[in-house]
Amino acid sequence: MRLTATPSLMAVALALALAGCQKADEAAPAADASQAAAAEAAAEPDRDANVDPMDAILAGDWRDPANVARDAWRHPRETLAFFGVGPSQRIVEISPGGGWYTEILAPLPKDKGSYVGVVNDPAKAANERARDYYANANGKLREKLAARPDVYGNATLVEVDPAAPVIGEPGSADVVLTFRNVHNWVMSGQEAAMFKAFYDVLAPGGVLGVVEHRAAPGKSLAEVKTSGYLPEDYVIGLAEAAGFVLEEKSEINANPADTKDHPNGVWTLPPSNNHPEADRARYAAIGESDRMTLRFVKPQAQ
Repeated sequence: MRLTATPSLMAVALALALAGCQKADEAAPAADASQAAAAEAAAEPDRDANVDPMDAILAGDWRDPANVARDAWRHPRETLAFFGVGPSQRIVEISPGGGWYTEILAPLPKDKGSYVGVVNDPAKAANERARDYYANANGKLREKLAARPDVYGNATLVEVDPAAPVIGEPGSADVVLTFRNVHNWVMSGQEAAMFKAFYDVLAPGGVLGVVEHRAAPGKSLAEVKTSGYLPEDYVIGLAEAAGFVLEEKSEINANPADTKDHPNGVWTLPPSNNHPEADRARYAAIGESDRMTLRFVKPQAQ
């Protein structure tokens, strides 16, 4: 049955409609204010969106002033950018030593990713001298981390056997970094085992970043093995033998002034300065060593 609107029904409907409009109009100012605030918040640029966390880290009061002074030689901002290191990654640093890069890397993923420093287990040392050295170095690094829990509270140290290293669960890292360590493994015959461990712990597509003292072109491994310098093609070969693919090289840490023929090898130069005091100005003018900077990738699973 079809209903026909009578004048009385239309009057009632009109009254209800007017009442509804009145309530909506009364509530409108609050709704409009809420919407305006939301629109203003959305329009306001994210104050943190364009902030580079590296700015605050490099200027951090926890950094040793002597380490800060070496930024000009070690180029941490540019080096880590080349390796693609970011705050959401699972970062592994190999043999952090006194913690030069640890001061930068450990705070970076504090809220999003993770940092693991890999140190040698003193109990696995080849001799008593090495055992004492590892124990002392590890203790100092732990003291550094413990002194600033607000900065390093989420950092972890893992002790490994350098002759048969197992860094972590397979595929549990996004980036593995090693700075000026490869020559030590070469001298101790542990280089192949270390690079295999890097490959195992990285997830497919993960990055291995290597910075190492670079030997003069044409020099063989036998010629430079005890100098601290290594042939660049030799280091590339170590990584490729472990399964890595060389993605790119960089000259970020190059130093053309380094003649690489110093009486005490790379340790003649700053920061070791293993030279007569009379030669200080000469080696200070050269600066730190010429270094290769190599980015490798672990291929995606086939």
